[in-house]
Amino acid sequence: MMFSDQEEENFNISLSKFESMLKSNKILFFDSEEFENIVLHYLDDGKINLSKKALKLGLEQHPDSIGLMLVKVELLVFENKFEQGFEIVRRLKKLDPNNEEVYIQEANLYSKKGLHTQAIKSLDTALKHTDNEADVYSLIAMEYLYMDELSSAKHFFAKCLKLDPEDQSSLYNVVHCYDFLQQPQEAVNFLEKFIDDNPYNESAWYHLGRKYAELHDYQKAIQAFDFAYVIDDNFIGALIEIGRVYEEIEQYDKAILVYNEALEIDNESSFIYWKIGRCNELQDRHGEAEINYLTSLKHDILFDKSWLSVIDLYIKIGNLDKAKMYVEEAMELDDDNPYYWKKLRDISIDRNDKIEAYKACEKLANYDNVFMGVIDWLLKADVLVWAKDDLNAAADLLLWTEEKYQSNSEIDYRLAGIYFELGENEKAVYRLQNAMMGDFDEGIDALQRFYPNVWKRADVQQYITNYEKRMND
Repeated sequence: MMFSDQEEENFNISLSKFESMLKSNKILFFDSEEFENIVLHYLDDGKINLSKKALKLGLEQHPDSIGLMLVKVELLVFENKFEQGFEIVRRLKKLDPNNEEVYIQEANLYSKKGLHTQAIKSLDTALKHTDNEADVYSLIAMEYLYMDELSSAKHFFAKCLKLDPEDQSSLYNVVHCYDFLQQPQEAVNFLEKFIDDNPYNESAWYHLGRKYAELHDYQKAIQAFDFAYVIDDNFIGALIEIGRVYEEIEQYDKAILVYNEALEIDNESSFIYWKIGRCNELQDRHGEAEINYLTSLKHDILFDKSWLSVIDLYIKIGNLDKAKMYVEEAMELDDDNPYYWKKLRDISIDRNDKIEAYKACEKLANYDNVFMGVIDWLLKADVLVWAKDDLNAAADLLLWTEEKYQSNSEIDYRLAGIYFELGENEKAVYRLQNAMMGDFDEGIDALQRFYPNVWKRADVQQYITNYEKRMND
């Protein structure tokens, strides 16, 4: 619910009065609009029982209130009691056939049932009775979005904008539709025309800049973001996008200058300090990058991008002890972050710390496939062999990975190593040949590192040499 300051003050008085009434068990009088706002307040807060109690008292005092009956429909929708809601709507259509809210609630019922075409028909009727067409157009557009009819949704969001050019939500949704339709040039055309009519709309310039960047027209992108910033000199998002463009074209010092300008608007932004750190790191200014990352964490100790970046920085320069130190500090704050566990696993493998590597792999196996990809299961198989000498468990895991994803050379090289170790030479040769024919270089390092005895075998080296000769002939 959106209130003016005075309306909010009046509502707070009504709410306080209502809650005092509940505590005292005295019945006080409220007008129907007060009851409507109280019911919706509790509904928005998820306090369903209080919402129902307020509605019951409201209807006892105002049994003929159409507004309260419409609020009751909202409550029934929330509880998925659609037929009861339709019954009230049918009654209200007879009592007040010109009330737009009746048809909007009817559309809401249809929409929640997944009947979006019927919902649009109800909203078309609401259009005939409303003075606020933009709101109804927006609801129609949302129904088309639910049906994945993006062109129609875009059309109605554009109608909203025509009525109210300051409607930021509709502008965003128009661009969103173009994104899903994969029409960046059409989005540019729309935004340029919109800006011709509304040259001081900073959001339109911002969206135009993002579209130009998507089309790799970086100079125009920077100009568009500049216009957005000139219109609103507190528009930090426009400055950040200029910085992104400079990063994209590898002009990192210019990006840093822009990010520093953004810090003048918000000097506690952990994100901006992180971006500056990335620019410094990409120019091998490692000391400055570390300072930037740590400054970022000073402003937001839970900002995982900066933790991961400072960890990666020390992995890159070969200081694994310091990388591990930062991983452990990060995990003290959030030991359920899968990306931290991946870093711990990788560092532990590189430090030959079998215990920590195995512990990290076991933890990662508990995460779902959003966080676990092929490489993660391959590394777990490596650790099972390396840390536990459990060849059979590693083979089972690799076969499961192959079935879940698809065969590749990295899997085949590892299975070749396992089968040679187990003395199953026929299977081993088959997997080795598959690996070399698939992608010779992909995964051969795992064979060499985790199966050194296999790698040293004369027959394995002969297979590899013969294949290389055939490739070079």
